[in-house]
Amino acid sequence: MTSASHTPESGPARRTVMAAAGAAGLAAALTACGSSDDSSNTGNAGTGGDTGNVGAGSGSAGGAALAKTSDIPEGGGKVFEAKGVVVTQPAAGTYKAFSSKCTHRGCTVGSVADGVIVCPCHNSHFSAEDGSVKKGPATQPLAAAKITVSGDEIKLA
Repeated sequence: MTSASHTPESGPARRTVMAAAGAAGLAAALTACGSSDDSSNTGNAGTGGDTGNVGAGSGSAGGAALAKTSDIPEGGGKVFEAKGVVVTQPAAGTYKAFSSKCTHRGCTVGSVADGVIVCPCHNSHFSAEDGSVKKGPATQPLAAAKITVSGDEIKLA
């Protein structure tokens, strides 16, 4: 005698698998976004990325030149997506560097003009002087990056 058995299927239901996959993806995305907020570069935030100052022996650190000083417009800057930095010149002869990863959702910032670094994803604005948030939705400043300026060359420190 055979009867329709109401035993549970072996393995999880499709809906359970899809929910778990979505939760895992969300957790991974949040972890990636959160890691930039707590990066070890936050110790440099108080120095504003210390740019333009070349310490003794630090001129050769960083290898090849990132840019020439003439490549960075006064009041503006340039995004170096492959290196993960944005370099600015908020005032004549003063160079600053920050992570190019927006602290809101991790997009790469897109432009620098009139003293403002702009993220194209959600229109967050950051100060080219110190990386602080000028307009949200971002709530955390861009992490400072260390550079050295020697002559007309800008290098990652």
